[in-house]
Amino acid sequence: MHKQHTTRRPFFPPFLFWARGLAGLMLLATLSACGFHLKGVSPLPFNTIYTNIPANSDFGARLRRAIVAASPSTRFVSEPGQADVRLTQLSNTQALRDVSINAQGQVDEYELSLHFVFQLTDKKGHLIMAPTTLEAIQEIPYDSTALQAEQGEIGGLFTQMQQSLVDRAVRRMTSPDVIKAYHNPDSLPVTEPGTPAPANQNNFNPMVPNPLTSPGAAPGSGLY
Repeated sequence: MHKQHTTRRPFFPPFLFWARGLAGLMLLATLSACGFHLKGVSPLPFNTIYTNIPANSDFGARLRRAIVAASPSTRFVSEPGQADVRLTQLSNTQALRDVSINAQGQVDEYELSLHFVFQLTDKKGHLIMAPTTLEAIQEIPYDSTALQAEQGEIGGLFTQMQQSLVDRAVRRMTSPDVIKAYHNPDSLPVTEPGTPAPANQNNFNPMVPNPLTSPGAAPGSGLY
């Protein structure tokens, strides 16, 4: 039998915790007033932004939250003409394909891939960020005896990969060359506003992965 040992913690009067918290808030306010930003936060140089990515899509909601977190003074508008910058989604695709087959002709491993293509233009149509492609690829082992777990794993991986694309998109938007292009647009090419792309062009439903709906799925079944 193992005895549980406890360590007596020193007693601190409640007012010390209040004082410590107040001091922390005062320090944060002072740093903010001096133009200090928390690590990882890079404010955008524009105040308003429009995007054709639906706000009610999971990807669109994540992207909006990430942009506002990086640049609290930037707000989204509902009309392109109201925006300083337009973030245009040119395509957003996801696919699940088999990459490994066992001796019985059944799939051993799948590959989950996400591709996001977007660009940034200012209100006059200057291309301040050329069409940029981001992708995330992950291989997933397949176990026909644990379909529910497989579906949950794919859903979790999809969410992680989607967040990775969002984070990379925001880092690209806040990069020095994009900020410089926004402030010096005259030499940049002018492009016509793109036709709004659908939120997602899917070859599968990540919450109910088609290849995993029946045990021992044959190669390529349910993918398209």
